[in-house]
Amino acid sequence: MRFYHHYIFPYLLDLAMSSRAFRKPRARALAPASGRILEIGFGTGMNLQYYPPTVTRIEAIDPDLDLDRYSQPRIAASRIDVDFHHLDAEHLPFEGERFDTVVSTLTLCSIPDVVHALGEIRRVLKPGGQFLFLEHGRAPDAGVARWQDRLTPAWKPLGGGCHLNRPMRELVSDAGFRLDPVQNYYLRGLPRIFGYMTEGVARRD
Repeated sequence: MRFYHHYIFPYLLDLAMSSRAFRKPRARALAPASGRILEIGFGTGMNLQYYPPTVTRIEAIDPDLDLDRYSQPRIAASRIDVDFHHLDAEHLPFEGERFDTVVSTLTLCSIPDVVHALGEIRRVLKPGGQFLFLEHGRAPDAGVARWQDRLTPAWKPLGGGCHLNRPMRELVSDAGFRLDPVQNYYLRGLPRIFGYMTEGVARRD
């Protein structure tokens, strides 16, 4: 699997993340970004083009060195200054209450200890800060959810640890955030097992 994860998975991930289906949701999700910003799961850097013009600097983390050949050229070409770190979301080295905005798009599905990571996100947000997220996860339709449960064990090693069946709204709410506002929908152009989206803003009170 090392060959796959080093050479094939980064290409497939970048191809999937560049899908036209995600363009409008990304732009909506990132539109409120402001102040001091941390992006969790920077991936191949696809979000850079969707930040509003007022954003000129972000901090970003991603643990996967194999994605650098896609992310670093995008950082170099971007109008946004990016302070990039190879870090995982479960162990953020930042002091508490540092950021005004934390961003996560299509990332929470693949973090091994997502509950711990959400706790870290809440810790580094300032009181009143916003967590902007666009995530796919467990569908409300029983038939779709059953297929997500069946396929997740086989999909995880192919999808970089991606879980198809995480209940994103509940995970964020249970981490102590106030959802303000959040919408759920099936994203057109994707199979339902991949395309049940949770998009919105969560706040640390």
